Amino acid sequence: MASTRRHLAAAAFAPLLFAQQAVAGLYPGLSNLNHTCSLVDPILSCSSGASDPSAVDTCCTETFGGLVLATQFWNTYTGFESQGQVLPKDAWTLHGLWPDFCNGSYTQYCDLTRQYDPLPAPNTTTGTPEGTPVPAWRGPDIGTFLGPLGKLDLLAWMNKYWVAQPDWLNGDFWGHEFSKHATCYSTFDVECYGPQYHEHEEVADFFETTAAFYRRLPTWSWLEASGVRPSNVTTFSLSDFAGPLTQAFGAVPYIGCSGSKFNATDAGKGSTDAGNTVVNEIWYYYHVNGHVQRQEGIAVDADIAGGRLTNCAQTPGALHYYERTAGSEV
Repeated sequence: MASTRRHLAAAAFAPLLFAQQAVAGLYPGLSNLNHTCSLVDPILSCSSGASDPSAVDTCCTETFGGLVLATQFWNTYTGFESQGQVLPKDAWTLHGLWPDFCNGSYTQYCDLTRQYDPLPAPNTTTGTPEGTPVPAWRGPDIGTFLGPLGKLDLLAWMNKYWVAQPDWLNGDFWGHEFSKHATCYSTFDVECYGPQYHEHEEVADFFETTAAFYRRLPTWSWLEASGVRPSNVTTFSLSDFAGPLTQAFGAVPYIGCSGSKFNATDAGKGSTDAGNTVVNEIWYYYHVNGHVQRQEGIAVDADIAGGRLTNCAQTPGALHYYERTAGSEV
């Protein structure tokens, strides 16, 4: 019924519609009319009710990227401290809000008409030579889109908490996160914003939604309350992170590590533990009720679709949670 309604609306109100050739959303032929999500009972993503995009309003139910990952970094420097790009004191930083398929796989760069990533990685839509090339964005950084929309407060917040990986500028990183990930949500398709759509409205909406998920996940505080604080001397066990974060979040997150493999270190010589040893990332998994912009996530375990819970070393005392570099945080 919903699919029929949308296509009938397209025929009846053609003068009000976007030119379809200018829009490359996830569902071709989707009208930009009749997406008043407050009139629709929310449907949980990855449930049976969300499995058929033709049976629901895809702007009001996340039907594409239904397994949502709210991801955070722990980095110790930015590489652009001299330009004022620093890390927030007593806080992990925001990485992104990613839409995985319900089976745990994922895609990327789903709408190349909204490609604002100056350093696309991978450089094709599939990550293989057979994929569609992703052209590098040569325009102004995506942060400049927020001023005309009256979102300078959001921009200031992002510069404080959504800090890029080392040696990336913030604006370039935000363009990467939007283009690679946000375009793969059904609920951020341009058509969902109606015939009075303002250019880049969905960009600001995605950034605001991502910030809201992050603000409910105080990783630093959850760890600090359990006595886990960054140290260049003390080492930690995986359970030191998994225990308090699972208890606070209500489901098991993914804990990511970089650095040397434990069995390649002096401490791990002769061990079979090939996990990495420097804690640097947490991924919190959700299903979402209705459209992602409702910000109503239902916490689920990170292995709900069969994935791993960590790539970190599991030997007790094998992990480092390093202090920030002097001058890199304020």
